[in-house]
Amino acid sequence: MSVCLPDHIDLIAAAPGGIQKLRGLILELAVRGKLVAQDPKDEPASELLKRIAKERARLEAEGVCKKSKPLPPVGEDERPLALPSTWIWTRLGEVTNFGQTDKDGEISDNTWVLDLEDIEKDTSTLLRKVRYAERQAKSDKNRFLKGDVLYGKLRPYLNKVIVADEEGVCTTEILPVRGHCGIFPRYLMHAVKRPDFLSYVNSKSYGMKMPRLGTDDGRLAFFPLAPEPEQHRIVAKVDELMALCDLLEAEQADSASAHARLIDTLLATLTQSTDAADLATNWQRLAEHFDTLFTTEPSLDALKQTILQLAVMGKLVPQNLNDEPASELLKRIAKERAQLEADGVCKKSKPLPPVGDDEQQHSIPRTWKYVRLQEICSTITDGTHQTPKYTESGRPFLSAQNVKPFRFMPEFFRYVSEKDYQGYVKSSKPEFGDILLTRVGAMIGEAAVIDKQMDFAIYVSLALLKPCQPFVLPEFITLWLNSPFGTHSSIRDTLGRGVSAGNLNLSMIRAFAAPLPPISEQKRIVGKVGELMLLCDRLKIDFVAARQHQATLADSLIDSALEAT
Repeated sequence: MSVCLPDHIDLIAAAPGGIQKLRGLILELAVRGKLVAQDPKDEPASELLKRIAKERARLEAEGVCKKSKPLPPVGEDERPLALPSTWIWTRLGEVTNFGQTDKDGEISDNTWVLDLEDIEKDTSTLLRKVRYAERQAKSDKNRFLKGDVLYGKLRPYLNKVIVADEEGVCTTEILPVRGHCGIFPRYLMHAVKRPDFLSYVNSKSYGMKMPRLGTDDGRLAFFPLAPEPEQHRIVAKVDELMALCDLLEAEQADSASAHARLIDTLLATLTQSTDAADLATNWQRLAEHFDTLFTTEPSLDALKQTILQLAVMGKLVPQNLNDEPASELLKRIAKERAQLEADGVCKKSKPLPPVGDDEQQHSIPRTWKYVRLQEICSTITDGTHQTPKYTESGRPFLSAQNVKPFRFMPEFFRYVSEKDYQGYVKSSKPEFGDILLTRVGAMIGEAAVIDKQMDFAIYVSLALLKPCQPFVLPEFITLWLNSPFGTHSSIRDTLGRGVSAGNLNLSMIRAFAAPLPPISEQKRIVGKVGELMLLCDRLKIDFVAARQHQATLADSLIDSALEAT
């Protein structure tokens, strides 16, 4: 008998990973005999299996193929699930030459040479077809014929399987699998891509870093053998339904792209606001539709970045003409720095030129001023350059992995001895209210305020910034460092990119050109950003809950389809 796909296919497709689940459901139904109707006129699979055994014996006797080790029949208690009466459970090694390969022999320049990287995972899409003239690999190759199922046995969870449309050679990590008489190649491909077969091979794979499926385990795998005519009907139906999945996937991609463009356009109206009053009007217009607009992580990330951008542009809160302007604040900071230098609390810094007009990334309010980070921090240094000697106990030692944007995460640390710790913090000790900035690695330019009281040392992968408090809020500097403007400065000034992850030089950090508001406005900005970030977090909680509900509903519909008889 056949079973229809769920009526609410759109609900499954809309769930997280829904289309991938739908593809798995289609294959599962196909190899359970529930996708197309059975025809009583079809020769039963039991007779087909006899013909396969007879044909295999003849080929072995003639030396066309190697004699295989006999496989145990599938016992009644081993059968994974019930099949239609015209089907039969057998083993992969009974109906194919799994594990028997022919080596390459002579290869011409026009020979197709297939590597695992040429096959897209899960989709059975051939990404590129390379000829021997372009890829003259000297390693051993397996030869395959047109119609062979090419199965990626290395990291089999990637599900890299295609049917060859011409003969060629392939890496030995790809097994050419040839079905015996009456095994339709595309049915064989679908059978080895079905979810329960994937579960089986993953459980049998050996090797930690490069897991692969062994030949004996592959030959022993259960294989649902359908009558030959039904195999063809199943493949036609699977192709039809997979095309539908492709269409749904394309529609989702178009919808996601259109949604991203809409979000970008609407958020641009916020950044183009002339002042805080204009922003309030534009924000209110947008806020009426928050629950329908910001329904994905990328859209919420874009909203958060826009909030940071508005904050450091001086458009998030109104200016107060009674605030002491930043120019006066800067004089008091300079006086304080001079006193600290005279007292030996911090080193005297080499003077830097004023911020030029060409360095100013955006306009700022009249009460603000562009400054170098060095001007508003008593110290900008980094951690120890010595390779740490870790111990079982002692003092915490932190590196770049302990910092994410706005998140100081000291929980994940290792210990160094008390003696080494004293040497590491001799020049500058991280303290509560200081800023840590990642300066090496893939995530350069991420900043967080030290918001926990603890004694620790840091590695060279972190820069340490000590803002001149109480004139400068470390939270405001962190807002700027994590904003699109601060991130741009970090990426722009990173040395060695392309050769490695690069590093952000301390002299570059000291020279960063950042906007400085009056101290009262810094406080208002930090408060407003915190309020709006809480709103974003609530939106995320809502859409995550909605997505989880969608996923649960999709799983329920899939289970119902599989349980139907």
